[in-house]
Amino acid sequence: MSFTIRQATSGDGAAVAAIYAPFVSNTAITFEEQPLDARGMAERIEKGLARYPFLVAELAGEVGGYAYASEHRARASYRWAVDVSVYIDPRFHRRGIGRGLYDVLLPLLVRQGFVLAVAGITVPNAASVGLHEAMGFSLVGVYRNVGYKLGEWRDVGWWQRALRDAPQRPGEPVLWGEMAGRFNDPVNTTK
Repeated sequence: MSFTIRQATSGDGAAVAAIYAPFVSNTAITFEEQPLDARGMAERIEKGLARYPFLVAELAGEVGGYAYASEHRARASYRWAVDVSVYIDPRFHRRGIGRGLYDVLLPLLVRQGFVLAVAGITVPNAASVGLHEAMGFSLVGVYRNVGYKLGEWRDVGWWQRALRDAPQRPGEPVLWGEMAGRFNDPVNTTK
């Protein structure tokens, strides 16, 4: 199967919101409780793109999944670490889209100067754990009963992956908004 990975735009808000909404409403995979509408997601995409990549995968002109990076923690000394997330439309599971998105996203984060990628996964979630471990992430701990959703207390496991060796004196990460011109061409991936 062939798909294209490109930077998201605010115009993708409706498609990304449609993928995300069932995860919000019907699962504990995300701890958000109210789905965003197209406008809210468009605003989230635009805001995120100032600092971090936000990518979508297209299959025959339809957005089938997305991945993005976001701030790990607000305190300054965490600025070389990023959280990463990936969501795939269930109609397109098991087609290599998640791996394809991370194959593009993670090197972009290296180019920005980040050192560590972190993924929080509500457990159990075998598919997400399998993807992240296949991409080189390792479990570092579990927050027990950290969130309450859909009538149950939920655990969140934390996986991390080094993006590069931690430099003795790291330079400042480059904001994605300053790099946007360096990622104009879509990446074609065939699986």
